[in-house]
Amino acid sequence: MKIIVVGGGAAGFFFAINAKEMCPDAEIAIYEKVSKVLSKVKISGGGRCNVTNSFEDVKDLKSVYPRGERVLKRLFNTFDSEDAYRWFEKHGVKLTIQDDHCVFPQSQDSESIIRCFLSQAKQLGIHVFTGYKVTEMRKEESGKFILRIEKRRNTLKKEGSAMTVETLEDTADSVVVTTGGSPRYEGLRWLESLGHKISAPVPSLFTFNICSEELRELMGTVSENAVVSIPATKFKSHGALLITHWGMSGPAILKLSSYAARHLADHNYYTPLLVNWIGVSDMDTVTEYIRNMVAENAHKQLSSTRPYNISSRLWNYIVCKSELPTDKRWGELGKKGINRIVNNLMNDSYRIEGKSAFRDEFVTCGGISTESVHINTLESKPCPGLYFAGEILDIDAVTGGFNFQAAWTTAFVVAKQLTTK
Repeated sequence: MKIIVVGGGAAGFFFAINAKEMCPDAEIAIYEKVSKVLSKVKISGGGRCNVTNSFEDVKDLKSVYPRGERVLKRLFNTFDSEDAYRWFEKHGVKLTIQDDHCVFPQSQDSESIIRCFLSQAKQLGIHVFTGYKVTEMRKEESGKFILRIEKRRNTLKKEGSAMTVETLEDTADSVVVTTGGSPRYEGLRWLESLGHKISAPVPSLFTFNICSEELRELMGTVSENAVVSIPATKFKSHGALLITHWGMSGPAILKLSSYAARHLADHNYYTPLLVNWIGVSDMDTVTEYIRNMVAENAHKQLSSTRPYNISSRLWNYIVCKSELPTDKRWGELGKKGINRIVNNLMNDSYRIEGKSAFRDEFVTCGGISTESVHINTLESKPCPGLYFAGEILDIDAVTGGFNFQAAWTTAFVVAKQLTTK
């Protein structure tokens, strides 16, 4: 049995290693279009690689997988985060679980994962080809797949360098596509031509550009328990919010960008945004809290006492945004002053005016629709013998190791299916 893997990323290597372990006689080749494999693994988690998550605080997969949670709920019965943890430890990568339930290599270095994959692939005899781009694929009546592959080379001539393209073909009994998220629809047309439904790819996991000089002056300030939402929608998230020199970032923003990825794309990343800086949702409770502060600190200046332990810089910003001087005394607030402060603590309004990349990581919403695959096996419905794993599927998650877990799970399920048919 010969299997070709298109894409040398996390899902591609995880599939190949598991398939070869399950079926040593299988011939497996990985084709990667760029010169280096596992590039996304290298930069993930700030170079530490957030391998998975303990899922300890996850009560509903929908909360961490905006798309694909129903498929993963079923596939986790075959391979879940505990299985992934054991797999890496068994293959020589010691892991550690942080207080936030994110799982990293004990080395705190993504190279631990890369070395594991490369050494396992070499030891098992998996063929890895870099700089080879699969441009076309067809299935013959015999059931064999024929793949058209391009190898681009820079050649030196007297006049300078030139690009040459070598075209070749390879055959396989089965093909597994693990090319990751495609930032452009064009990158998926060769799969669409085979009969697959494509969910248009749009970015996910990004930060928000906010054009407010006053806000940006708070660069580096963190609100630990913020709630952010898009008015007139159900999109809402909570967590730490980081103010940056371009606007807003942090877990709360990244989660919201994931939940609302398609909505934001449809609005060209120009939408209103509401920020609850304190994470308390009941206005009567907050109003009573501020009234108590007035009673207890009547002779103190507003700047000297902060509600809900928010930072001094953020509190002074909120006071100024409420059109109040920071040296005003608490006892002089009055009803209007209290209402302004409560409103800006709970319903501070902004406008998103574009997006920025989250470090060098890129996650997409969209890809091969799960309607085009058998959800128990991830085999293509229109093209039997073709499988998908990883972010090429319309499955994506918030930050915290959940995207990698989807890659491990889908890759393992495909490996098990292909080697036990």
